[in-house]
Amino acid sequence: MPTVNVPKTRRTYCKKCKKHQPHKVTQYKKGKDSLYAQGKRRYDRKQSGYGGQTKPIFRKKAKTTKKIVLRLECVEPNCRSKRMLAIKRCKHFELGGDKKRKVSTAVWVHSCRFKCALSSVLWQAEVLMFELCWRKTKKKPL
Repeated sequence: MPTVNVPKTRRTYCKKCKKHQPHKVTQYKKGKDSLYAQGKRRYDRKQSGYGGQTKPIFRKKAKTTKKIVLRLECVEPNCRSKRMLAIKRCKHFELGGDKKRKVSTAVWVHSCRFKCALSSVLWQAEVLMFELCWRKTKKKPL
């Protein structure tokens, strides 16, 4: 499966510095829900007491992936401003993984030729050893 690979640093525009700066890239994670938000307080009040579940529980999830959000932090010591950048949906996301390298055909052909040359040299050495053994003992080695 192909993965989306994003580098750990990125040179991009910083609004506070008003110029392009290197930014540290991390993946945005949702914070813990507050117990004191108005909706949560209302829900807890409604749920308390007798009567069971009062609001519908959502079960029909449509999407299999989430949108990836990158958190960019300026590396300038006096700035450290942060901003979010949303990218497309993907099943596999990787931050700072190894770069994919294209193996050029010229390198592959060269390595094949080298292997062939090496194997022929080894073959010649083996033949020489065989001849030396045979001359010394007048018997063919196994």
